Amino acid sequence: MKKIVITAAVAALCAAAQAQETKVAIGISGWTGFAPLTLAREAGLFKKHGLDVSIKKIPQKDRHLAMASGDIQCAATTVETWIVWNANGVPATQIFQLDKSYGADGMVVKPGIARIADLKGKTVAASAPGTSPYFALAWMLKKNGVSVKDVKVVNLEPQAAANAMLTNTAGIDAAMTYEPYLGTVRAKPEAGRIIATTLDYPMVMDTVGWTPKFLAENPKAAKALADGYFDALEMIKAEPKKSFEIMGADVKQTGEQFEASQKYLRWQDRAANKTFFAGEHGAFSKEAADLLLEVGIIKAVPDLGKLADTRFIQ
Repeated sequence: MKKIVITAAVAALCAAAQAQETKVAIGISGWTGFAPLTLAREAGLFKKHGLDVSIKKIPQKDRHLAMASGDIQCAATTVETWIVWNANGVPATQIFQLDKSYGADGMVVKPGIARIADLKGKTVAASAPGTSPYFALAWMLKKNGVSVKDVKVVNLEPQAAANAMLTNTAGIDAAMTYEPYLGTVRAKPEAGRIIATTLDYPMVMDTVGWTPKFLAENPKAAKALADGYFDALEMIKAEPKKSFEIMGADVKQTGEQFEASQKYLRWQDRAANKTFFAGEHGAFSKEAADLLLEVGIIKAVPDLGKLADTRFIQ
């Protein structure tokens, strides 16, 4: 009888612990840099910290709408995108950095285009204004004396943009894409030349952000999410093969294919996060905001000092 009572008590405690798990829905895409979030969920690392995490694949152009509606409480996206969302009435606060692109985002051009400046008057496939690929296009063009107003932009998501180059789609002279889709072009150089990546223009950096209301009501959950992410990075170091297989499966890649894809980015651990938010985040946000204003993505620059809360990376 005593054993039964103890067993029942343990079961009750477990049930209570499960009931206390905070539900969090995260909006992401299939971008390689976001994969540790999937790993943390699949490997039970978020659960270990008391979170019941669901991950929803939502195109970047629609992710802010999902946050505004309450369908998701947080999202992963690039630093400059948070500026766009806040400027357009969707408040959100960044709490930790995920990754930096080291060649994982790039511009692919058809044969005959020797320089980025040669794209003036040409057609470029890129995601919609307000997304990372569009911003990367604007950034690369500006650094070469050209504006997005000097090219015709056809809105295609990164996978479709890469496919347009692979299939030699008529009328598309260049495309903006990222890993794992950029890797398909690397493997077929006759389809197009990678003229520039974030090795040449280091401006793609991803962070996780929350709605201010949910963050204010659930600060412990925000800390748990950050800790779960950092645990995932430790798991990748300790069990790389298993980790790559889990993360690769989510984007229909083998572990080996995913391992090759992730070589073009750097996930950011706790120490790297502290360094980033101490200086680079603010400096980049200012330059990015100026460009977003210049190309008409935003009409006014939001308060850049309120876009991040670094309590959760300590």
